[in-house]
Amino acid sequence: MINVLERITELRKQKNWTEYQLAERSGLTQSTISSWYRKNILPTLPSLERICEAFGISISQFLDDNNNEISLINPRQKQLLEKASKLDNEQYDALINFLDKL
Repeated sequence: MINVLERITELRKQKNWTEYQLAERSGLTQSTISSWYRKNILPTLPSLERICEAFGISISQFLDDNNNEISLINPRQKQLLEKASKLDNEQYDALINFLDKL
């Protein structure tokens, strides 16, 4: 069975994000995220959805304890998604606006 807090930490470290950066990207407060670890409590489902959205994954991918990487995209699309996932909200919106105008 998956340890939700360990999985969040693992994904955060893969992106080299601090708790603060995860909070910014997910729209949650850093104190909320920190309290999960301090109190050893699980995030609510809406909070977990926001965390997954920040990481650019689905909840089913998050909960996949076999760490199976299902590739539904080609390498170029994956590269674009990886770069887009590192943008802040303003940069991401600018990218979407740019792509809409193409």
